[in-house]
Amino acid sequence: MSTETASSRRTTYTPDSLLEVAVAVFNERGYDGTSMEDLARAAGITKSSIYHHVKGKEELLERGVNRALDALNGSLDEMEALPDAGELDRVEQAVFRAVQILVEELPYVTLLLRVRGNTEAERAAQGRRREIDLRLAGFVERAAAAGALRSDIDPHLASRLVFGMVNSVVEWYRPGPGWSADDVASAVTHLVFDGLRRR
Repeated sequence: MSTETASSRRTTYTPDSLLEVAVAVFNERGYDGTSMEDLARAAGITKSSIYHHVKGKEELLERGVNRALDALNGSLDEMEALPDAGELDRVEQAVFRAVQILVEELPYVTLLLRVRGNTEAERAAQGRRREIDLRLAGFVERAAAAGALRSDIDPHLASRLVFGMVNSVVEWYRPGPGWSADDVASAVTHLVFDGLRRR
């Protein structure tokens, strides 16, 4: 009976479900501290079964961080494509969507924020993340130039501070009853653009 169950698990494993397990292990143990044996044990399959899907753990890392990066880049493409949006609207929507994606793709964004640049895949991820940071700073810069944001704070510094707050959500947010992705995204957006001061 147990042999049949293990065999059934192996035949129904998919690249996506394997990736989900791998990302959870990377986040728990650290990428460098995770071996293929650890991944096989967590997945309940053999190492050879993992190699049937991927070349190794670096490919799993690459797939995990790219899932987060693709979602973030896609949201910025959406903001740039908005036909009638003002510059401030684009910044607000960029912040809102960044928080949404962080919550919806929490394990993958967490992994992205923890890469250290020790491997080629990690360095590539860091490069893509820097490109996203520059795109976000561009939104803030254009809004400031249009007079929609205060001009006494450097736009690149403002962008780093705002999205630093966004990224900090990975440290405390846990899925479950309570705040939804929209709840958190709305709170961050209102806090950034309206502040805490009572009007």
